[in-house]
Amino acid sequence: MHEIDHAEDTIDFRGRDLLGMADLTAAEITTILDTVASFKEVSERDIKKVPTLRGKTVINLFFEPSTRTRTSFEIAGKRLSADVINISVSTSSMSKGESLRDTADNLAAMRTDALIVRHKSAGVPHMLARYLPSPVINAGDGAHEHPTQALLDLYTIREKLGTLAGRNVLIVGDIASSRVARSNIIAMRKMDMQVSVCAPLTMLPVGIESWGVDYTSDFDAALQGTDVVMMLRIQRERHGDVLFPSLQEYASRYGLTSARMRLAKPEVLVMHPGPMNRGVEIAPEVADGLESVILQQVTNGVALRMAVLYLIIGGS
Repeated sequence: MHEIDHAEDTIDFRGRDLLGMADLTAAEITTILDTVASFKEVSERDIKKVPTLRGKTVINLFFEPSTRTRTSFEIAGKRLSADVINISVSTSSMSKGESLRDTADNLAAMRTDALIVRHKSAGVPHMLARYLPSPVINAGDGAHEHPTQALLDLYTIREKLGTLAGRNVLIVGDIASSRVARSNIIAMRKMDMQVSVCAPLTMLPVGIESWGVDYTSDFDAALQGTDVVMMLRIQRERHGDVLFPSLQEYASRYGLTSARMRLAKPEVLVMHPGPMNRGVEIAPEVADGLESVILQQVTNGVALRMAVLYLIIGGS
């Protein structure tokens, strides 16, 4: 089996951290997206493996629960033939009080090639990146950023609609708590997309007017003319139920139903980063409908993370 061939890129990602979309230019985003297709082809083979990162060691360090992101990174590394180590924080020395600095020093001493980290506190990946000589990839830090989710979302939109520039995207739900929303807004604006957000006022972040997006509480009006609607779950683990009267009222005003779908363009794409709360922010028939690309996001997430690992620790 042959290693994947890539044309030499003028942008070199080798050894770089991926901490947020704010650190990437439009050209760098495009380079990453252009690299995904060949890795998606690997996932469609009978033998889903290439020797691209043979001999490299990748560590998944997740301080928060995760299904899609952690598994996606693990599969991505293994399909590139890297040795992937998953560290469970509950059974590691960190549960005994070891500091993040000491954890970073020990990981550096083990000569790992990349660290993928998720943490409930914003800025933890950035702190680890200061102490680790190997690249750090942010898999979500608090309500700050989730760069690989934004990249896979952009890839999915481009794959389905052909272009990104000029597309109208509506992000609906718990904007204030959402690192997915923040990373997508930063990335989409860099790609000349038009972004609107819709949520109860209690779920909009302070200073939303400075984000360069339109914002409204009127979901029905916001749906009209949009190319992509991205639904977000309510992150009750971050703020409880204090931001809305009841789940029933929230679903009535901000749930994407079949009736609401008729207000949007016939070819509108429906997205969700997961996990979904069916019957709350999205009706089951919409989540499973023809307009939904939710499972394609998951498929593309593996290929996108393969491309990121290749570019950062494999090189061209």
